[in-house]
Amino acid sequence: MKISRRKSVLLNSAFLGSAVFGLVGFATQAGAQNLDAQNPEAASLSQPVSAGPIADEQLRKRVKDALHSDPYFYDEHVTVSVENGAVVLRGFVSSDWDLRDAIRIARSAAGGRRVIDNLSIEQGGNR
Repeated sequence: MKISRRKSVLLNSAFLGSAVFGLVGFATQAGAQNLDAQNPEAASLSQPVSAGPIADEQLRKRVKDALHSDPYFYDEHVTVSVENGAVVLRGFVSSDWDLRDAIRIARSAAGGRRVIDNLSIEQGGNR
C-alpha cells in the first residue's frame, strides 16, 4: 500500500508532535518534583489537606451519592469516609469489575482528591 507524500508528512508531524509534548509534560512534572524536594514547605502545600469537618462531610456525601446513583454499581456494602483530606472506601464488592467501578466513580466525584481503596471482593456480595 502506497502512502501519499501528504499523508506521510501528516503522520510524521503527528508522531513528532506527540513525542515532543510528552517530553515537555515529563520535564514539567520532573521539574515540579525537584522544586518540591528543594523547598520542603512547598511540598507540604502541594498535599491535599482537609478543609474542615463541613467540607469533609460534603465531599463524603458527594462521593456516596455518586456511588449510589450509578445504575450499574451496587453500593449497599460500601462505606465512604474522608480522612486527612483523602476519600476512603471500605466494605466489599462482588467482583473485580465492581472494585474498579467503585474507584472510578469515587475519583470522579472526589474532584482531584486522593481515593484510598480499602475494599475487598466477596463472591455473592449482593445480599
